[in-house]
Amino acid sequence: MMGQCGITSSKTVLVFLNLIFWAAAGILCYVGAYVFITYDDYDHFFEDVYTLIPAVIIIAVGALLFLIGLIGCCATVRESHCGLTTFVVILLLVFMTEVAVVVLGYIYRAKVENEVNTSIMKVYDEYNGTNSNAQSRAIDYVQRQLQCCGIHNFSDWKHTHWYEESKNNSVPISCCKIAGCTGSLTHPEDLYQEGCEALVVKKLQEIMMYVIWTALTFAAIQMLGMLCACVVLCRRSKDPAYELLISGGTIA
Repeated sequence: MMGQCGITSSKTVLVFLNLIFWAAAGILCYVGAYVFITYDDYDHFFEDVYTLIPAVIIIAVGALLFLIGLIGCCATVRESHCGLTTFVVILLLVFMTEVAVVVLGYIYRAKVENEVNTSIMKVYDEYNGTNSNAQSRAIDYVQRQLQCCGIHNFSDWKHTHWYEESKNNSVPISCCKIAGCTGSLTHPEDLYQEGCEALVVKKLQEIMMYVIWTALTFAAIQMLGMLCACVVLCRRSKDPAYELLISGGTIA
């Protein structure tokens, strides 16, 4: 009776976890898509496209979780030995993949600062203030979004080609923090004081941490799913009375 109770509890938890897997699939795909969209906004400051590998993997895992949830629910309700075994094997593979995502996430997170430091000066040098220039759009977007100005502070604009050519002793309007500001350096109090380099690094590292924590959270849930499936499989194989009950027989 205790064995039957244990199996029933494990099955209930397993069905519930499969519903969570479907929700997790949507969340993983959302996180992966968010990384892609954000990378597109900051790609001029971070040129290593391999940073997107964790996002690609996490989207693929999300799509696979839809299938896993379907297999798990069917196998649990029908108590199919083959189905539950397949479920555990696929979960194990996905778990290993998410561990790889965590490792890659930490590796690329550590590379962010060097990548940004290397590329940001080049991007600022290529700024020309026109909307047709990709670097100009990227810098104006980042300065408005992160409320920053220049690389380390607004005075960095004095060393750019745009400043030398404009000769008006001002910085781009995107550096302004109040309405009516013209970007003039004669009124530095109207400009964002913090530089963009540190904030871009912080933003990109935060994105990587979203990926890492998402992968860790759902890896833990998958471990619980594997444990429950293994409990059902083990109890089912070790309890002849339960096997007879499932097959429709009677116990003498």
